[in-house]
Amino acid sequence: MANSAEDLFAPDPSASGGSPSVPGRNAPLAARFRPRTLEEYAGQEHLLGPGKPLRRLIESDRLTSLILFGPPGVGKTSLAEVIARRTECRFERLNAVESSVADLRRVLAASAMRLRSSGQRTLLFIDEIHRFNKSQQDALLPDVESGTVRLIGATTHNPSFYINGPLVSRSQIFQLEPLTEEAIERLIDSALHDTERGLGKWNAVLADDARRHLVFTSEGDARRALNGLELAVLTTPPDKEGRITLSLADIEACVQKKRVLYDRDEDQHYDTISAFIKSVRGSDPDAAIYWLAKMIEAGEDPRFIARRLVILSSEDIGLADPRGIMVAVAAEQAVEFIGMPEGRIPLAEATIYLATALKSNSAITAIDAALETVRKESQVAVPKHLRDTHYKGAEKLGHGIDYQYSHDFPGGISPDQNYGIEAGKFYKPSDRGAEKFIAERLEYWKSLRRKKS
Repeated sequence: MANSAEDLFAPDPSASGGSPSVPGRNAPLAARFRPRTLEEYAGQEHLLGPGKPLRRLIESDRLTSLILFGPPGVGKTSLAEVIARRTECRFERLNAVESSVADLRRVLAASAMRLRSSGQRTLLFIDEIHRFNKSQQDALLPDVESGTVRLIGATTHNPSFYINGPLVSRSQIFQLEPLTEEAIERLIDSALHDTERGLGKWNAVLADDARRHLVFTSEGDARRALNGLELAVLTTPPDKEGRITLSLADIEACVQKKRVLYDRDEDQHYDTISAFIKSVRGSDPDAAIYWLAKMIEAGEDPRFIARRLVILSSEDIGLADPRGIMVAVAAEQAVEFIGMPEGRIPLAEATIYLATALKSNSAITAIDAALETVRKESQVAVPKHLRDTHYKGAEKLGHGIDYQYSHDFPGGISPDQNYGIEAGKFYKPSDRGAEKFIAERLEYWKSLRRKKS
């Protein structure tokens, strides 16, 4: 039938072939409910709020090429389609997983011909652009640089690591964040009441605790929230009045276990371990334990965590609490010995110990300063009195002559022994923990040497 409900989602036959496609009525809610305008777009206020940089570029149609990156379900594809609807450009879309160099060259050749014949430019959207290899990314460069196409690339990966430098330098980079709980709630409400593309005709309502659970488990992912909501509506029978009331149990049955947003070898991996280390260094045991729990739940290699704790114990706790490295090494050995999940306990113990320990970075500061001196300054020759004497002929060379054996002097300090390097040049003890006593000891030994002089 020409006026059937199905036609609501069919492409307009009079529209130009370059517009974003309209999902059919059988498409998932998350696809049907994509925003059509900036006003319908949910989240990313830091980029799309009034007066924000990306919104100004879109509204003035001044975009050149851009790369959108962020986790799944935050609106990268939706934003590209919104931009396409506001421009006079022809819209072309490729998925990097499915497309070859030949596909890419075909689109670029057609774009160049279109520009020459009609003056119309092309907006090329490439989803998962990080999946393109180097040659495919290089193939984009001439047309991006000449302005034949306006490129919008979408990726879940940091462009600095996964996209060629020349392509990155020719594009504006915008990072999209997980949607806030408020944005997810607004999206859920809109979908429940929209009778054209949403779930309005089902007359469904969410109980408060069900709403909180759906928002909580979505983790800022709009697609996850909408698909979970749709499944709950379609599988929950209505009451006698034809109303569908979604309880907490209904939502729990339709939404999978809350997942941890984490990638084992990409941004989330590095960002989370960075937050973990900085929380321990900053003496915040609660934050440190949270980031530890996130890594454990996501399946991070516990040996990697243990190694970071060993490094951290020397770099950030150091001689303020020399037991720190012993605790960290013991945790590393315990994890290797007992495995997981029990290994979480020594990891937690070491994390809390190090987070609550007094801090000093004097060890790393000293070795790095010494390495810098060795690399850049004239090297200090070993003084003759400190050289090895355990071979025949060493004495004739003057090795070991005038060496003062420390144990022959009060306090174990030879009063005028020179070891080749100025005292205090590299190691500068802090005034915290055990290192405070080390500083006092060094000052005492210095006084013994001054008495002699």
